[in-house]
Amino acid sequence: MRQSLQLRLGQQLTMTPQLQQAIRLLQLSSLDLQVEVQAVLDSNLMLEQADELQDLPVRPETSAAQTADGSETEIDAAASTLPDELPVDSAWEDVYESYDGATNYSRGEDEEWDPYERYAGAGESLRDHLYWQMRLTPFDERELAVATAIIDAIGESGYLTLSLEEICQGLPDEIAMTPAEAEKVLGRIQRFDPQGVGARGPAECLLLQLETLPADTPWLAEARRLVEHHLELLAERDFTGLMRRLKVTREALQGIVSLIQSLDPHPGARLSNAAPQYVVPDVLVYRQRHTWRVELNPDNMPKLRINARYAALARQSGSNGDAAYLKNHLQEARWFLKSLQNRNETLLKVATCIVERQREFLEQGDEYMKPLILRDVAETLGMHESTISRVTTQKYMHTPRGIYELKYFFSSHVGTSDGGECSSTAIRAMIRKLIQAENPGKPLSDDKIAKLLEADGIQVARRTVAKYREAMSVPSSSDRKRLV
Repeated sequence: MRQSLQLRLGQQLTMTPQLQQAIRLLQLSSLDLQVEVQAVLDSNLMLEQADELQDLPVRPETSAAQTADGSETEIDAAASTLPDELPVDSAWEDVYESYDGATNYSRGEDEEWDPYERYAGAGESLRDHLYWQMRLTPFDERELAVATAIIDAIGESGYLTLSLEEICQGLPDEIAMTPAEAEKVLGRIQRFDPQGVGARGPAECLLLQLETLPADTPWLAEARRLVEHHLELLAERDFTGLMRRLKVTREALQGIVSLIQSLDPHPGARLSNAAPQYVVPDVLVYRQRHTWRVELNPDNMPKLRINARYAALARQSGSNGDAAYLKNHLQEARWFLKSLQNRNETLLKVATCIVERQREFLEQGDEYMKPLILRDVAETLGMHESTISRVTTQKYMHTPRGIYELKYFFSSHVGTSDGGECSSTAIRAMIRKLIQAENPGKPLSDDKIAKLLEADGIQVARRTVAKYREAMSVPSSSDRKRLV
């Protein structure tokens, strides 16, 4: 093998640590950004929180010792001006938080406090709620074991997922119980809250809830008969067959169906152990003097600054390890602040461009949403599409019409008869408007909706209408049929 020297020319993109940090901050959500900022504050001593009440001014050219001496002198001077006895014209609770004997602290009236803050954690699950009621019910040892197995077999929707035979087979030998005995335990659990829990099917779930209603409830007996024998006809919307089977008029059937619709077919869905997800908008949009204003949310932007004392120490001459340590942290702090500034500027530019393109949506609603893709914003701002994609992910905009993710303003489009374009968001709004105005006794089919849109100049296929309708969680025409 011969050895030789070769000269080659090539291009290679190398991402510096500063560029990697800027890209990472750009794609972080507001909550993730707060976690990142806190991590940097813990690791870099040069950065600190910039409070509204600024500390005493420190000139960078002064040394740390001079600054410390000056601060002590000013503090001593301020302390000497305080009187010996302060006026006692306020109560203790007006200044300090007092403990009320429970888990809460009483706060002053002027202090901003979220009353729902204590409920920000995960909620109580259905299983925990049933366990709590089980412990309050007088069960013996065998019944308690069976009740625990039954509750474990109840799904999130509140239905029993296993048969009583399977539950009894899974019990230990010393706690053997027949399905008939387990039926009695199940009957007691089915009286727990929420009503209808532990049912083995939709019919039993509805019947359990009907049993809790007062005896003088209108159409109660007819509703029980419908649920027991003709529930499949109600699912098929066969109202003519129901009137014939129940021998009632249309007005009476409407009252029976209204009573059944007031019940909950999924009682377990009322309780959820999922923690609530709060959305904090990154951008604020409002109208002022016929002009739309776009601003960054000041409460959502981290307020950081470089510590003046440590910065003064880093600027002192010296080549020891401590000086190099401080200088490295100072440079990293400057890079981080620069990356935050670039993130805010990019986010504001993209949000302003979106508001300019979607001004008609802000003024008139979803039907006036214009087609917009990432390339349009990237070409307008002179950025790359990947940058626009990062800055619009998990970022939210507060508008007079509500809070929307920036991705919401980007949508595909279809052609119109006059050669124009219509966004998919506007088409969905038109479909929703047509469905809301339809005759409940004879709802519009997907093919009919497509023809109505075509009459307005929007060319969409029936499959497209069905896709948009399912995306909006709107049932089909047969499921939307109602009694008139």
